Amino acid sequence: MSRDLSDAVLYAILDLGYVSGEAIEATTRSLIAGGADLLQLRAKDHPPAAIEAMARRVGPICRQARVPFIINDHPEIAARVGADGVHVGQDDGTLAVARAIVGADAIVGRSTHSPEQAAAAVAEGFDYIGFGPLFPTPTKLGRPGIGLEDVALVQDDLACRLPVFCIGGIKRGNLPEVLAAGARRVVIVSDLLTAPNIAKAVGETRELLSGEREAGSAE
Repeated sequence: MSRDLSDAVLYAILDLGYVSGEAIEATTRSLIAGGADLLQLRAKDHPPAAIEAMARRVGPICRQARVPFIINDHPEIAARVGADGVHVGQDDGTLAVARAIVGADAIVGRSTHSPEQAAAAVAEGFDYIGFGPLFPTPTKLGRPGIGLEDVALVQDDLACRLPVFCIGGIKRGNLPEVLAAGARRVVIVSDLLTAPNIAKAVGETRELLSGEREAGSAE
């Protein structure tokens, strides 16, 4: 699958902190049905063998829908299951190390928490960045939110060079505020995964994002 993510605006994460192993296929289908542009499998504190087994269940669903499938933290697993890419944190090694494992055509993303880290990820050659957490979030306990102050700076400086996905505590309720701060692409986790109707929640999120893009195009 192409590494071009220029049209991607909504990044969904299948987080095993919110989804049971038994529900991963159904949840994946709901996220995709609602309009997720990318899907990441994130299974913190799960053994690699279990993550690989789940990836082999989710990957074919994403491939059939032509939605890029990303593995969090584990480039070796991404390579073995034929995922479209891997996402690595600040402490998870260099791009060169990840690229040597997943291959030249795979998508490799980086978590960043400041404009300096974002600029460094661009210079290193990552395919996209996550920027945050904007707000405190249960998925990153103990880490304070970085706020909205630098969103426009990072978006304006870097978005022409790679996609910037804002992340961390973003929900439908505060998404207008995040977009007003300058965000154009977002990652949303708990608000989608805990919704009574996941596909509907994803669709509502896309409507908010589409309205912002249309407003931006009209300016």
